[in-house]
Amino acid sequence: MILRTLTAACLLASVSSMAVAAPPRIEKQGDAFRLVVQGKPMLMLAGELGNSSASSEAYMAPHWARLRAMHLNTVLAPVSWELIEPREGQFDWTSVDMLIRHARANDLHLVFLWFGAWKNSMSTYVPGWVKRDQARFPRAALPNGQSVEILSAFSPATLAADSKAYAALVAHIKAVDGERNTVLMVQVENEMGMLPVARDYGPLADAAFRQPVPAMLIDYLTAHRDTLRPQLRRAWDDHGARTAGSWEELFGPGDATAEIFTAWSYARYADAVAAAGQRDYPLPMYANIAFNRIGKAPGEYPSGGPLPHLIDVWKAGAPHLDMLAPDVYFPSFVDLTTTYHRADNPLFIPEANNATSAEVGANAFFAFGSLATMGYSPFSIESIDDKPDNDVTSAYAVLEQLTPALLANEGLGRVIGMKPRVLEDGTVLDQPTVTRLGGYEFTTSYVDAQSTIPKADQHTAAHGGLIIQTGPDDFLIAGSGITVTFRPISGGLSFAGIDSAWEGVFDSAGHWVAGRLMNGDQTHQGRHIRLEAGHFSIQRVRLYPYR
Repeated sequence: MILRTLTAACLLASVSSMAVAAPPRIEKQGDAFRLVVQGKPMLMLAGELGNSSASSEAYMAPHWARLRAMHLNTVLAPVSWELIEPREGQFDWTSVDMLIRHARANDLHLVFLWFGAWKNSMSTYVPGWVKRDQARFPRAALPNGQSVEILSAFSPATLAADSKAYAALVAHIKAVDGERNTVLMVQVENEMGMLPVARDYGPLADAAFRQPVPAMLIDYLTAHRDTLRPQLRRAWDDHGARTAGSWEELFGPGDATAEIFTAWSYARYADAVAAAGQRDYPLPMYANIAFNRIGKAPGEYPSGGPLPHLIDVWKAGAPHLDMLAPDVYFPSFVDLTTTYHRADNPLFIPEANNATSAEVGANAFFAFGSLATMGYSPFSIESIDDKPDNDVTSAYAVLEQLTPALLANEGLGRVIGMKPRVLEDGTVLDQPTVTRLGGYEFTTSYVDAQSTIPKADQHTAAHGGLIIQTGPDDFLIAGSGITVTFRPISGGLSFAGIDSAWEGVFDSAGHWVAGRLMNGDQTHQGRHIRLEAGHFSIQRVRLYPYR
């Protein structure tokens, strides 16, 4: 305990005489959102630790330097309620301070994941004094009255205790990190959702369900009627688009309405927790999403979270959350992430499949190129940090080089991303895609016709890239497994040729270091730009239009 006290005291002493800097914030550039830290924009090239990794300093010791060597600049790490408040009202910051100390030592930032009342729907990360006192902290209940290991979102005592612990965490971050901004943002709870039914049937929940739909939600529906998600708009319209009444009167009977009610309840709870933290230190805060499979009914998946069909309920109920962030483990990465690329929702992708997935690199290029995501983070990142040829390192090495160009051009119509669309069942739609940038139309092929590998054996879901326009005819084309052709859009000219195409890298100072001048067979005699599969690379290209 003496060592724990000294560790916290040392961190506090390091900032006690310094003014607190402005916390990280989100701002807009054009139609893109950017994270600003210490007055400068940044892209989070991130990775999320496994659920239990951050609880042990010894376990994490060999990983920090390896994560930085993978070109990460940010680590997502759980902070669990059971560790920081093992006894009610007595906070232990050992685990938090350890993470901040090692992140700083390795030139890394942190995003903290608050494993409070819920983690993956369940309530297993709460302290023992919460788990054991079910009279004070009641569980959610099934229709037959049986409780489940999920705390009820309708308990004032649970909300008060959770909010108090979360506010203490954020206040501690301000005290030990307010001048440095090592911690960039905090996730509020984790993948909230009700199982194995669509709503809580405990007495507090039943009483809330009998109340009229809150005016706050109805006002949002009315103001945003033309842009509501189709499923919610249809349920409301089918029952007369009423502006007063019960949940079933507004949305009809059944589990779909029960899930809307659950979403509202979870959103209001998360909003209250976020508001408690932001009162002292307004870090960006978000809730993450565990997706439902197509065709599954409410209760067969974690129901009531900020799912695609419930985005509007959460936007109405949780205004203190800066964003709703998708955790994507289904193959349909393009569809799912694009759903959350909205004018009212800064995009951050905190769990972008497992770090071992072959698609993580291509998905990152698409997300930064097409969706201007503020950050991208594969899960269980430490599981691959001792494998030097992993896909994350290859992709992040190039994205790190491209960061200045991405930050300068995102949101201004000068960046596009390319990747095959993949359906939920894994079907890859790898036909060429066509995009426009500057004065040119770019056609991207994901099947490599020049490869000796047969088409059926090419893993085209792992192919993708991005293009950044840096001048009227100048482009950076980066990625893996793509072949790009081009033509002018206007001006009465029919063809575009390659003035020059250099492969190369940007050095640590941001200067371009040219490699080979690509021509002849490497450009199909001036017809295309080809980036081979298996690793990520950059070519600096100048085009010219002609008749």
